[in-house]
Amino acid sequence: MRTLAIVLRLLPFALSFRRDVRRWLVAGGPVPRTAVFHRRRAARLSAAIATLGPTFVKLAQVFAARADLIPEPYVGELGTLLDRVPPAPWEAVAATITASYGEAPDELFEAFDRTPVASGSLGQVYRARFRDQDVAVKVLRPGIEAVVARDLSAARRIVQVVERRWPNPHVVGFRITVDEFARHIGEEMDFRLEADHAREIGARFAGDRRIVVPRVLHALTRQHVMVMEFVEGTRADRLAPLVAAGRVDAQALVRDVLEAYVRMMLMDGLFHADPHPGNLLVTGDGRLVLLDFGMCVRVPPATRTALVRTVLAAIRRDAAATADGFHALGIVAPGADPAEIRRLTAFLLDLAYSGAAPQDAARVLADEVIRTLYNWPIVLTGEMVYFARAAALIEGMGARYVPGFNAIDFASPVVLRMRGQILAALRGAGLDAGVAPQPDWAVLLGTLVGQAARVVAGAGRELAAVVGGGLAELFAALPPLGELIADAAPAPASAARLPDPERRSA
Repeated sequence: MRTLAIVLRLLPFALSFRRDVRRWLVAGGPVPRTAVFHRRRAARLSAAIATLGPTFVKLAQVFAARADLIPEPYVGELGTLLDRVPPAPWEAVAATITASYGEAPDELFEAFDRTPVASGSLGQVYRARFRDQDVAVKVLRPGIEAVVARDLSAARRIVQVVERRWPNPHVVGFRITVDEFARHIGEEMDFRLEADHAREIGARFAGDRRIVVPRVLHALTRQHVMVMEFVEGTRADRLAPLVAAGRVDAQALVRDVLEAYVRMMLMDGLFHADPHPGNLLVTGDGRLVLLDFGMCVRVPPATRTALVRTVLAAIRRDAAATADGFHALGIVAPGADPAEIRRLTAFLLDLAYSGAAPQDAARVLADEVIRTLYNWPIVLTGEMVYFARAAALIEGMGARYVPGFNAIDFASPVVLRMRGQILAALRGAGLDAGVAPQPDWAVLLGTLVGQAARVVAGAGRELAAVVGGGLAELFAALPPLGELIADAAPAPASAARLPDPERRSA
């Protein structure tokens, strides 16, 4: 029944996207779409996802950080879902706290504000006082574990039908993103793991006054509740007035975000895998606050070493070694022709070294390469999915706050300055101690990361063209209605309850 409800809610949008490229779904040219139409459809899609409940809001949150995958205005509308999750009733939240500590909130805390300061898809955050200090109390949504398990089963079924119909690398990549989400979402619902991640990452940044990781009160950490110091700040997507007033240095901020993620990914190996503006704050004195360590990924030394080796091979313009690096990173689709991978890699390297100005190179990468390499058998997997998400977040912040922002130009001096630390961190993992990268290795790193993100962007366009047919096929393949009703489960009380989207022609 849940699968049917999801299909019925999303099928009209899937068919509408299909008509963007096929007027009669299977034939005909594209239907002309105006900017006004896209804004209206994006708003209706966002509202429809909100009605599907916390699991789909959380999944949409993953893609809201992927400006490389989803174009405006859709990515912007998905971003609004972060603030549109209705809070669970206070009585249920209080019951969770009481069950966790054996004491009611008013007994354990000196003061407890019953209005949440943040209401996310999985948890809610409240401000309280504990032993004369302001603290943030994060509480898991009551009953959310069962809701997530049910919804993920339905979502995977839908994706599997689409993949069976169109088993190309881009659709496979979309499925892998959903699988990665499913693999880590359980960790996010155990706050004991989040507390451990926060403590470890906080220790790594302890000597850096630019970065703040809120201190966790580990004596109060439970599976469904955690308590940490309360840090005041402004969300990273609401800084425009502060930047305009000169109170926030936008270039320094984006540089700090970039450096923090490069350090976590390539040096420390414990990576904050849920990068979105709601998880980044800026304090009144300009420091960057990292929040929400529920979804963290450990990047093994072999992966970090393979990434750097691939970049060094690209600097040497060694297409064969670069292609081998793609294989070592696990991003080449199974069964791909190695000779074709080398040929396409050589094309990419020739383009990267074409001598064009950085701005022109970025334009060429965005246009010509995607047209030429659209069917690359490249699929971002595992850690690379989250690396691409972080790259998209940084590029989005730069484009928003830094005039004339160019990711490759911006990243180069930062990574160059850190190259000694990166190599030192990886030498024990097998990177040759005598390898000294040329000065432009950081530029190539930015180019390769940007290209990986743009390859993923092809998935968004292709899925828009094919998912309509996939959902229609799923709808036809569903069991009879009677069987679905027999398996029906009541909708969760914590699910978002928003008005149905305005009915308009597809």
